[in-house]
Amino acid sequence: MSFARLLLGSAALACALPAYARPDAAPAETDGAPADAAAQAGQGSTTDANHQEIGANIVVTASLDRPKADLLGGTTVLSGEALTRSLRPTLGDTLARQPGVSSSSFGPGASRPILRGLQGDRARVLTEGIGSFDVSTTSVDHAVAINPLIADRIEVLRGPAALLFGPSAIGGVVNVIDSRIPRTLPEEPVHLDGIVGYGSAADERTASGSIDVPVGGKVVLHADGSYTKSDDLETGGHILAGPQRRAAAASSDPDIADLANLSGTLPNSSAETWQVAGGAAVVAEGGNLGFSVSHYDTNYGVPIRYAIEPGEEAEAVRIAMRQTRLDMRGEVETGGFIDRLRFRGAIADYRHQELEDTGEVGTTFYSQGLEARVEAQQAVRGGWRGTTGAQMLIRTLNVIGEEKFLPRNETQQYSVFTLQSADFGAVRGELSGRYERTEAVAQPDADLGNARLERSFNAFSAAGGASVGLGNSGVRFGVSLSHSERAPTAEELFANGPHAGTQAFEIGDVNLGVERSNGVEATLKGGGDGFDFSLAAYHNWYDGFIYEQPTGELEDGLPVYQYNQVDARFYGLEAEASARLAQIGSTAVVLDGVADYTHATIKNGGPVPRIPPLRLLGGIEAQGVLAQGRLEVEHVTKQDRVAANETETGAYTLVNASVTLKPWGRDNPTSLLLSANNLFDVVARRHASYLKDYAPLAGRDLRVTARFAL
Repeated sequence: MSFARLLLGSAALACALPAYARPDAAPAETDGAPADAAAQAGQGSTTDANHQEIGANIVVTASLDRPKADLLGGTTVLSGEALTRSLRPTLGDTLARQPGVSSSSFGPGASRPILRGLQGDRARVLTEGIGSFDVSTTSVDHAVAINPLIADRIEVLRGPAALLFGPSAIGGVVNVIDSRIPRTLPEEPVHLDGIVGYGSAADERTASGSIDVPVGGKVVLHADGSYTKSDDLETGGHILAGPQRRAAAASSDPDIADLANLSGTLPNSSAETWQVAGGAAVVAEGGNLGFSVSHYDTNYGVPIRYAIEPGEEAEAVRIAMRQTRLDMRGEVETGGFIDRLRFRGAIADYRHQELEDTGEVGTTFYSQGLEARVEAQQAVRGGWRGTTGAQMLIRTLNVIGEEKFLPRNETQQYSVFTLQSADFGAVRGELSGRYERTEAVAQPDADLGNARLERSFNAFSAAGGASVGLGNSGVRFGVSLSHSERAPTAEELFANGPHAGTQAFEIGDVNLGVERSNGVEATLKGGGDGFDFSLAAYHNWYDGFIYEQPTGELEDGLPVYQYNQVDARFYGLEAEASARLAQIGSTAVVLDGVADYTHATIKNGGPVPRIPPLRLLGGIEAQGVLAQGRLEVEHVTKQDRVAANETETGAYTLVNASVTLKPWGRDNPTSLLLSANNLFDVVARRHASYLKDYAPLAGRDLRVTARFAL
């Protein structure tokens, strides 16, 4: 499928969108949420969305525009100063402190979110409701083509509402919301936003900026750009984990023995990333219509998986990745039973090259994608609201080079979905459903020895539940049930070759069937004057969980892993809470905490690999008008519940501190953040990382971040 075909297909879909404006309609919602919703969140009016942010307790993903407490399932919103404090060059590391979220941590350049122990295709990563069009689900060393620097807010959505984005989103959905396609008219002739930062652990230098200019009363022009450069990461101690250090020290090869003393700097972990984008939108009283074009370019090192046996190869690979993407969005207010129609679509051309330490190109990944969705949002009637829509996705993937493990393939998905909710006062209910048709085709490949392969799947998923208010306490208890079906990916079906990222020779199974999961989740949420909390406990039973099992054989010097289907069980919990301890003048002293845990087992096969252990995080914060200060402690317990061929991971405790200065007051986005992360320079390793034994996390990291808006 050529890029031209993708462009023509998107143009045809865009033409199907109704006219964007109705002169007699009410004013459009700003930034995806009604003005009164933001006011209820304590953020003031959103009349000028460039200066007022939507509150962190309002969910706007899928145009829900709902308080978090109203939704079934654990939901997280990261925005404002919390987003600035958490901001890192990769999406996984930016979200890693949120409840139920870990990170793949394949070095500083490639870090994808892990949700409830699930990664890859089971945890969808989106930008404004559309996929990232990269190959980050193909291998853990592949970066996500979404830059957190462009984010206005990031939402992690679970429960029935997650089915709006795909049946594979069993772990949840990460949606990055930006303003590249303007939704509102700036009040000033020129609106500027910017951020500059420095991080000491990798000598990281970051700068980004955006500009919005209204033209002719209804048109807004937008442009933005960002640049990040970092050197090799400084860690808190030894590069190799204990077992690998001991094995290296015992080697008779002096070069291998020297690895036992390798500490401090993590070799081959530097990165350089830049991005530019331009967009325009027509914003009228009855709707808006716009587009953006962006280009993303990064070159990052993959930390070395050191050889501790003579004759083994240790590669210092770099990945040069670029993506050009066209996005479109439109919305029209229609009135009547269907209150609004929304269209969202994008096409992208992606390429990344894996560069050997000699500079030669070893393997190249080419991917082209088209995704579009149309939603009809119902008017709220008697407490009943809903969204119904359709979605399509077409993706081609071609791998060329010495480590090709997949034939050229194309995946097409077509789906319809709905989410309905009703408010009966003390009782609120949600019901969602999704049907998806998936067709996957692999072309003949003489190198891999396969003929033309073709599979098609029908998947139906549904979820529903209810919550009830417990008297006048402001506390709600909810229970939801879910049935999810996921079609196997092209990688799971067609793989047949060496995969350097996972250090395995992977063999797919073209006969894999649909993966099914049945789950139950209970939530307890509440809030009041100076406090709020959210608890979630979940249990999922998998029928046909797709899983790589070692065969005990070797191929091309790598252990062979075969994709199989087995039964599995996941359960766990998430908790977050905050409470105002004291009010001293205009300064509030707030205590907050996060806890999460996942337990996952393959039936008759032991633990699922790379499952994060219990994590506890607590912080105390002073929130003033002109300044805020925070001290937090994160403790991650030892993970000794491991799968075959997996090593244990030690516990660690990180202490972080930060001060935020707000020279123009709490409601102005301009700020200066001074933070010290991992104050005591400890060695920390994430169990979910394939590279945990060879690439620890950052050591002491002093950061300065300035954010402004004019």
